[in-house]
Amino acid sequence: MEFNVKKLASDAGVFFSRAMQFTEEKLGQAEKTELDAHFENLLARADCTKNWTEKILRQTEVLLQPNPSARVEEFLYEKLDRKVPSRVTNGELLAQYMTEAANDFGPGTPYGKTLIKVGETQRRLGAAEREFIRSASISFLTPLRNFLEGDWRTISKERRILQNRRLDLDACKARLKKAKAAEAKAAAVPDFQETRPRNYVLSASASALWSDEVEKAEHELRLTQTEFDRQAEVTRLLLEGISSTHVNHLRCLHEFVESQTNYYAQCYQFMLDLQKQLGRFSGTFVGNAESASPAAAASPPVAAATLPAVPTIPVVPTIVGVPNTVAEGVLNPNEVKPPASGTRRARVLYDYEAADSTELALLADEMITVYSLPGMDPDWLIGERGNQKGKVPVTYLELLS
Repeated sequence: MEFNVKKLASDAGVFFSRAMQFTEEKLGQAEKTELDAHFENLLARADCTKNWTEKILRQTEVLLQPNPSARVEEFLYEKLDRKVPSRVTNGELLAQYMTEAANDFGPGTPYGKTLIKVGETQRRLGAAEREFIRSASISFLTPLRNFLEGDWRTISKERRILQNRRLDLDACKARLKKAKAAEAKAAAVPDFQETRPRNYVLSASASALWSDEVEKAEHELRLTQTEFDRQAEVTRLLLEGISSTHVNHLRCLHEFVESQTNYYAQCYQFMLDLQKQLGRFSGTFVGNAESASPAAAASPPVAAATLPAVPTIPVVPTIVGVPNTVAEGVLNPNEVKPPASGTRRARVLYDYEAADSTELALLADEMITVYSLPGMDPDWLIGERGNQKGKVPVTYLELLS
């Protein structure tokens, strides 16, 4: 118990000494040991790294999970060391609703069929989003959190210790300075020894006493200076490790970009496939036969039915000698020749990536020449751009008069 009391009194004395030194420095009444410029730059760089890492981490979390309540729930599960429950993505939830709606409307109806197709694509988008979130969390968020919760806490701890060592060092310098001033003052008193011999005796003992205080203060200063130098070196090594942290975060950033690129590429491909399916089976978008006139009901569905605002393109009568490969869906561009009449100009509405060599890749807003051949799917036309030729989907075009 006695040892604990002494230790407590010693700790209180050290705390009081540091508090006084810190207060006097703030008031400009005490000198402060300044760190060298290189060390100050390392401190500033570390603080900058910590601040921006926190901001990037928080905003990436918002990007991956925009719902704040969901983020709080995931945070609590992590702090409690419990597994985060699997969460349905918005795309998967939309797919579920579309499938249920298709079952109610009738999966065989045009609307029901389209709902099923779109719902399946939304489910694939939701699964891709889930995989992207998982990959980004492992490759990018986890290293950032590890730095803030591991390396940065160690750096902060050592910086606090260094700050305390500096306050102790400056306090020792102040005590030594006061002891030397008192020793010099006591040494000046013997000038009065002839008139006041007793004062001389007192001043001599006081001078010896202050000499002992000076030696004691110098000894404490040497010890404190050694501890400060040792702690400064430890802290400097940790701060220089920030460069390695930047290298590690750079690698993680590349992995994050790769995950995001794969995710958006998958989304683009899924939507492109869906768009092709909807364009290829565009006849399902024709209104109910009950509401159509007898003449309209008797006529076969054509590509223009999907886009009422787009003028229909005349179909050239069957021409003897046209290769049957066109009717079979296989096109050899070298064998196809435009008809004498029936060609039209068209503006491309969206970018289109050719699925094979029989199709023509398109760029939005470009102008091409289009025409139809006997036996072709009404949802497709032959497009020409200079010497390039191939099939193009009607839904990607605006036919010009």
